[in-house]
Amino acid sequence: MYEIVMDTKEIFANKNFLVGITGGIAAYKSVELVRRLIKNGGRVRVVMTEAATNFVGPATFSAITGNKVIVNLFHPSSLGVEHIEAAYWADLAIIVPATANYIAKIANGIADDLLTTITLALDCQILICPAMETRMYEHPATQENIERLKKRAVTFCLPESGPLASGKMGAGRMMEPKNILEKAITALYPKDYKGKTIVVTAGPTREAIDPVRFISNRSSGKMGFAIAKEAKRRGAQTILLCGPVQLPPPRGVKLFKVESAQEMKTQLNHLCQERVDVLFMTAAVADFRPEQLSVDKLKKEEMTSIKLTRNQDIVANLKNRPQVVVGFAAQTGDPRHRAREKLKNKKLDMIVANDVTQKGAGFEVDTNIVTVICQEKEKLLPLMSKQEVAGQLLNMVLPRLK
Repeated sequence: MYEIVMDTKEIFANKNFLVGITGGIAAYKSVELVRRLIKNGGRVRVVMTEAATNFVGPATFSAITGNKVIVNLFHPSSLGVEHIEAAYWADLAIIVPATANYIAKIANGIADDLLTTITLALDCQILICPAMETRMYEHPATQENIERLKKRAVTFCLPESGPLASGKMGAGRMMEPKNILEKAITALYPKDYKGKTIVVTAGPTREAIDPVRFISNRSSGKMGFAIAKEAKRRGAQTILLCGPVQLPPPRGVKLFKVESAQEMKTQLNHLCQERVDVLFMTAAVADFRPEQLSVDKLKKEEMTSIKLTRNQDIVANLKNRPQVVVGFAAQTGDPRHRAREKLKNKKLDMIVANDVTQKGAGFEVDTNIVTVICQEKEKLLPLMSKQEVAGQLLNMVLPRLK
């Protein structure tokens, strides 16, 4: 089985990116995208329409990429038939920004300049990033053209709402380059989880004491969010069930938010009524909650003693268990003994254990050091980013689905 390396530079290594730029004010943002593609190891060629050169000069992109920028269909070139050669060269094409005019031409098979001619000759994935005024974007003709291209397996980086070049607010603002980059990463990932459904729980739970206070823990949700992001990249239908966190959800992931352990238990059982192939139980669920919830804020003297009651274990009491269930055990000191107990008692297929006192591991950091334990073996994953850990975990789960 091949090993997927969760480093963007590895994903982009030896990949050819054809960046097409049309005549919109958002063309200046394409400079940042090209920089990001190159920084992450990609090889980039830029094709511009004549109109696009009114917003950004070709010399800018030549300096960044080290390659000649082509604009005219009949420009002298040593590459042979330029539009055919460029179309065969590309592993991924990104049109950024894409005007309503360009989208209309491609949807109707019109090739009257270099960029549209190259587009019709492409045999790779295409990402189109529309940018235009709201009324142009929402016009029925534009929407029909977008839907027509989606049926041809073209991927759209749909625009966001915000301030436009006209000064008005509305839909049509081009997706930010960092998010387009994520779309490019997703497009190039192997889709070995396509057709699978993955549920990831993440973050802490909060167990209310009164309207002001609660019991919780230091879980940031970063590990669970990294797994959800990785699963989405690899083609899974991904559902993220999280407690209170301060993280933006990964794009394309279905998000459910809860507060308490009981709410997480109820929601997870509801999600598992449908087919779920893999459950990653990364959430740090509170073991106890106050026996009584005070309707009013407690006085200081009433806080000296709070009687607790145990929360029901969520995984052990799932009504419909997914095919593969992966647990997590955050401990202090050597976590393996306690993790093996959980593996057995909760009937888990795999458990990920870590010592939160180790430098670079545990809560609120972007790296981790974990030991992955199955019935038959253990594997230590040394210090690496949580995104890399997520990739390794998905690698280990995949054979169990087959």
